[in-house]
Amino acid sequence: MYKILIVDDDPDMVEAVRIVLEREGHQVESAPNATDGLVKLEVTQPDLVILDVMMEEPDDGLQFARRVRKDGKAVPILMLTSVNRALGLQIGKDEEIVPVDEFMEKPLDPATLVDKVKRLLEEPGEE
Repeated sequence: MYKILIVDDDPDMVEAVRIVLEREGHQVESAPNATDGLVKLEVTQPDLVILDVMMEEPDDGLQFARRVRKDGKAVPILMLTSVNRALGLQIGKDEEIVPVDEFMEKPLDPATLVDKVKRLLEEPGEE
């Protein structure tokens, strides 16, 4: 069983992801914003973070990811986004600007979520 932290301000999204991941045997914690997420990250020491891009501010998720990497934490980050579809932007992985391991577009497909989570948890030392 792995510990997974979901940082997302949408309670329905958090609950949907929680149900899918707990069904797979994972322990799930959540935080409604980046500030609380950073605290939970320290307290729970999760094996994976699932992170929304836009929360209280449009770039909260990006700021969160940069802070985690700046602090030297190698925890895998799966970023959830509807930005690409909603705004016509193309956000992709970038070690400095978008330091995450994987992206997933909302709405989420549960089977794809499980596959991505499994892969990220099984990749040792990936950043």
